[in-house]
Amino acid sequence: MKFIQFYFFVVFFCSSFWINAQSDSITVLDEVLLTDTRLKGFSTGQNIQTLVDTTLQKNGALLTDALNFNTPVYFKENGLGMVSSPSFRGTSASQTAVLWNGININSQFNGQIDFNTINTGGYDNISVRGGGGSVVYGSGAIGGSIHLNTHLGFEDKTRNTVFLQYGSYNTLDARYKLKTSGEKWSLSLALARNSSDNDYELPGERGKNQNGNFYNTGLDLGLAYRLDSKNILKLYAEIFDGERHFSLIRSSETRTKYQDFNSRNLLEWQNKSGKFTSTTRLAYLDENYRYYDNIENDDYSLGNAKSFIAKYDLAVELEENLELGTVLTNTYTDGEGSGLAGETRNIFSAAVLMKHRPWEKLQYELGFRKEATNSYESPFLYSLSGSYDFSEVYTLKFNASKNFRIPTYNDLYWNDAGNPDLRPEFSRQFEISQDLSFNNFSASLTGYFIDIEDMIRWLPASSGNWEPINEDEVHSYGAEVFLNYGLKLRKHHFKLNGTYAYTVSEDAETGNQLIYVPFHKATGSFDYSFKNWSANWQGLFTGEVFTRSDNNSRYNLEKYWVNNFSVAYQFKKWFKLGGRLRNLFDKEYMSVENRWMPGRNYSIFLNLNF
Repeated sequence: MKFIQFYFFVVFFCSSFWINAQSDSITVLDEVLLTDTRLKGFSTGQNIQTLVDTTLQKNGALLTDALNFNTPVYFKENGLGMVSSPSFRGTSASQTAVLWNGININSQFNGQIDFNTINTGGYDNISVRGGGGSVVYGSGAIGGSIHLNTHLGFEDKTRNTVFLQYGSYNTLDARYKLKTSGEKWSLSLALARNSSDNDYELPGERGKNQNGNFYNTGLDLGLAYRLDSKNILKLYAEIFDGERHFSLIRSSETRTKYQDFNSRNLLEWQNKSGKFTSTTRLAYLDENYRYYDNIENDDYSLGNAKSFIAKYDLAVELEENLELGTVLTNTYTDGEGSGLAGETRNIFSAAVLMKHRPWEKLQYELGFRKEATNSYESPFLYSLSGSYDFSEVYTLKFNASKNFRIPTYNDLYWNDAGNPDLRPEFSRQFEISQDLSFNNFSASLTGYFIDIEDMIRWLPASSGNWEPINEDEVHSYGAEVFLNYGLKLRKHHFKLNGTYAYTVSEDAETGNQLIYVPFHKATGSFDYSFKNWSANWQGLFTGEVFTRSDNNSRYNLEKYWVNNFSVAYQFKKWFKLGGRLRNLFDKEYMSVENRWMPGRNYSIFLNLNF
């Protein structure tokens, strides 16, 4: 009954709050460039939060840091730079889809992305879309989706950006980006390097963090050529090479390390002819890892998955206010590794989309998707969303959908344990949002409810081995708030951003909150600039979390409040020098049991634009 009461409260609250707001203008605080056309055009009932390049430079190099301090997504991190997984609206890590220029790149082995294996320096912006998106983006888009975007335009200009940062624990963050274009061509080239000894002091008498050093290098390429007025050809390529030595809890433990080498390639052809717009994509993804359970030996376990993706997206503008579309996708994967025999699978999916604006203030969308494969029984998916503009400043939105996550390679094919009869996880969900925007202020409030069935869990079998089965049902519900405000007083510039998430994610049978899902999470940032000076504050609050499924409070992780501060001076238009203090008040905290995060630490940075 708790979630039903909460649901009706949100509907009533969203129907009455802010509806009488009045204003004359709307101010856009940041320019947002999105490369995924379906992300722009098929999100009528959902909110999209976009982090641009300037925001990404205020955070650590890895994706975890940028999202943790700027979005409602919660992260459990096994120490700085170690394994990191999200919980988006109370869902699991494998129920968050990660899209690279419109292509799903979640691991074929475990269905998720380690967010500390993604360097933000390769992207122009990163978008976060809350709520279900499986109709358009396929498996995993239950809690939400993360979109890594490279923008290729034809502005006929060149820009070089160099960002260098060095700090405590011999930590280096180096990023270089070239954006150059003409009237018919465009080039984007980004190179990023991140490394650290990561030997920070642990609280109490625990000594230093041991065996925590890591490095990673990323190379991103984007190239576009305008064949004629109707056709554009694009090529995207990415390489990530990284190594981490997993931190020890006790000095007596065996030292281990993990190596990643992933490459992604995408060829895209866009054609616009009259009322028809078609986008054809061909992608090749190569995922590799090696795990050394003893760093002193050459023995390792490995995994390699090669995926070939063909995707065709057609949009037809039947009338000025009516658009139909279809998305056809075929994914062929060949995977093998330690514990896995060589296995292949082929998945074909078809989605049909419609977007209609019957009146100037009202628009809605419909979407349907079905997959065909011999690996599992695929559910029929749907989505319905809409928005209504009550005034120039106030909009009410809603979204309802059915979404899913497919069984992974490990779930289906692991030696002596894989279960080929697994069904996909699926969810039914509903959300309602209201957006307010006037002058330099914008705010958004969203309430949601998610019912997840057939969750896949690995449990002990009668044989004594762990095996995956479809078992759990989870109810997740909550609210998200976004606030933005900007003000200019002569030469003084102020900017304030904030997010808050209240999340209940409970086992339907026991009513217990899921482990590593906080009831409360909040973020905030404040920017101030005067003439050549600028300063930034960031804050992150995370409420206590359970680490045991029976919600035994003895093992709770305490709530924590972490603050960062930076200051910089712009010497010339192309030259900026600054410094940062992270964990300003030296808070002792961890997001995973026995995995402490760093205390107060320092860095200096240099930013060149020419």
